[in-house]
Amino acid sequence: MESALPLSPNVRGSLLMAAAMAGFTMNDAITKAVSSEMNFGQIMLVRGVVAIALIAALAWHRGAIRPLRTLVMKPVALRVAGEVLGTVTFLAAIVHLPLANTAAIFQALPLAVTLGAALMFGEPVGWRRWLAIVLGFIGVLIIVRPGVEGFNQFSLFALVSVFFCAVRDLATRRIPAQVPSLFITLVTTVTVTIAGAAIIVPLGGWTPPSPRALGLLVLAAVLLLIGYQCVIMALRTGDISAVAPFRYSALLWAMLLGYLVFGDVPDAMMVTGASIIVLSGLYAFYRERKRHRPVAAGASGLPPDGL
Repeated sequence: MESALPLSPNVRGSLLMAAAMAGFTMNDAITKAVSSEMNFGQIMLVRGVVAIALIAALAWHRGAIRPLRTLVMKPVALRVAGEVLGTVTFLAAIVHLPLANTAAIFQALPLAVTLGAALMFGEPVGWRRWLAIVLGFIGVLIIVRPGVEGFNQFSLFALVSVFFCAVRDLATRRIPAQVPSLFITLVTTVTVTIAGAAIIVPLGGWTPPSPRALGLLVLAAVLLLIGYQCVIMALRTGDISAVAPFRYSALLWAMLLGYLVFGDVPDAMMVTGASIIVLSGLYAFYRERKRHRPVAAGASGLPPDGL
């Protein structure tokens, strides 16, 4: 009996990226659901404690633990700060916005990273990609709708989170290769968890979690770790230019889960803005490949995953 036709590296990488997006989006849905019982600082703390245990065990197993002096490296410190601030503002947005709206705004993150790389590192960006960046942010404005009746001020938190995540991704590109990504993840997880503990009181104090909420947050931490590992495997398996566009599947997952779990139905403005953002991002990827240059590592940038 003949064996099944093996999948190409790019197909495997694309499937892994789609699986990662499913894991991250299910985590977002759980976070939003549990936010009815506790504030998001408490969510960061409880979920973070579980994540620390899982990631520390994995890092120890893989020999990825490094001295704490590694943290004094400017890129490492900047990455951790970007992730912490990005997580806080992201959770502030997601507990008050439909899942699909938050996910759609975050599809502009690769464009923000491209913009940041051009401004901070002097990376060349042709007029076509500048046009894609401008159109992408027009798509964001269509979703946010500043100054009109449908405007939700929590959309601004999502925008601020995009900025901090762009800082995180740009800083990551300056971290020396000898620093294991798993160690950076562990350090970030610890810092995010401490930040969550620090904001519990300002957000209303501690609420004893129900067994259901605790179980869901444990599941969320596991989904985050699975998503993180799937992203790493995806980027190592296939070409970034082929794999990274599948991060946009997060929007489809967000629309589906938002409808099934919360009854959210995306309106025409959200769909229009999201379509513009996704098309702009895909065109930017296309131009990178057309110029025969490697797609920036930050192009696979993701919303803060709480790690």
